[in-house]
Amino acid sequence: MTHRTGRAPTVAVFGSTNMDLVAYVRTAPRLGETVSGHEFRTVPGGKGTNQAIAAARAGGEVAMVGAVGEDDFGARLRAALAESGVDTAGLRTMPGPSGTAHIVVEDGGDNSIVVVPGANGTVTGLAPGDEARIAAAGTLLLQLELPLSGVLAAARAARAHGVRTVLTPAPVPATPLPAELLELVDLLVPNEHEAAALTGEHDLDAAALALLDLVPEVVVTLGEAGSRHAARDAAGHVEIVGVPAVPVAAVDATAAGDTFVGALAVAHGEGRPMPEAMAWAAAAAALAVQRPGASSSMPHRAEIDALHARPEEAVR
Repeated sequence: MTHRTGRAPTVAVFGSTNMDLVAYVRTAPRLGETVSGHEFRTVPGGKGTNQAIAAARAGGEVAMVGAVGEDDFGARLRAALAESGVDTAGLRTMPGPSGTAHIVVEDGGDNSIVVVPGANGTVTGLAPGDEARIAAAGTLLLQLELPLSGVLAAARAARAHGVRTVLTPAPVPATPLPAELLELVDLLVPNEHEAAALTGEHDLDAAALALLDLVPEVVVTLGEAGSRHAARDAAGHVEIVGVPAVPVAAVDATAAGDTFVGALAVAHGEGRPMPEAMAWAAAAAALAVQRPGASSSMPHRAEIDALHARPEEAVR
């Protein structure tokens, strides 16, 4: 069943844009060792790009705010976003290289990653026009792959204009997140490891309760175990609701969390209750993990609607 009525939800994404350079090897090299790889791919990535493409393919009207370099990667990243229907007018081009992620993936699935921020490191605040793009959105998606000063500036703009702010706290910094940033967040979406790192609690319910002392609402993603939503009602009582994942045979879990967040922003923007929005986002993530790659694996709305309507068809 579709919930689209009238205009599509509007989403602004203030986030990173990287080219993922992925080498597939039998075993990763040790220090000083050279090994042969059996495959290499370049895939548009970065948590900002991933969430923007996921939201656009899920049916949102999406504007990307960030930066690429003046290199070939920058042109390719901009084109990949535009091809998925993302408005790239807020994607500035800066002197020097674009951000890159250098990823080595072993046959068993383990990986190691070196991220070079490149142009992402220049996004220390808002550029002319960025505040207007944020103000025009119903939801702002944030992550922590850009300088914190820029993330804070975007969150302040969202609050000033009544825009709902959703933060994916990744990568979790070594120092506590600023209280000012958390006060500007409406919904926090960590995975279970990020929730533990932020709170020191390894019990899921205890972590959710601790996070609710920092933000009004939390969704913790749990991979194949689904997701859990926690919020306080008007009387201050906490309700925690679990939503299962769609069982599938995963091929590549890269960017499954970003797919979930992008789809969740669209579903919630359409007015769906949070548990239903989470179930719809789970269908999107289930489709993504059955395909290799990050942004290249993300599903379109018709696919999500079809799987959400008949989740038993995901198991073949």
